[in-house]
Amino acid sequence: VQLQASGGGLVQAGGSLRLSCVGSGMTFSRYGIGWFRQAPGKEREFVAAVSWTDSTYYADSVKGRFTVSRDNEWKAGYLEMNSLKPEDTAVYYCAAAFRRTGQRLNISTDYDYWGQGTQVTVSS
Repeated sequence: VQLQASGGGLVQAGGSLRLSCVGSGMTFSRYGIGWFRQAPGKEREFVAAVSWTDSTYYADSVKGRFTVSRDNEWKAGYLEMNSLKPEDTAVYYCAAAFRRTGQRLNISTDYDYWGQGTQVTVSS
């Protein structure tokens, strides 16, 4: 199984970016897809997730600004980020969690596979 994250970059505050996460070697539709981020000197934190049933979850800090989605046909997950702030600067990781009862998509240890990360830098 591999997850390939892409779409990061440098953007001014207030701008937008769209991250993609493409899966291979897996039955993509059976996994919840999550996005986490890690800023320098900070712990990795939950950003957003979409379950295998298309339920979505967001951290309070990104609600109303970020939108998570998936396209099973393309085996891809997406994170649309709008109204970006300097505090959104971090390495963003996508992850996949196989469907299971009691799945907690906001908990990093509930994920089975991780992508390599993509840098998002928001300048003020």
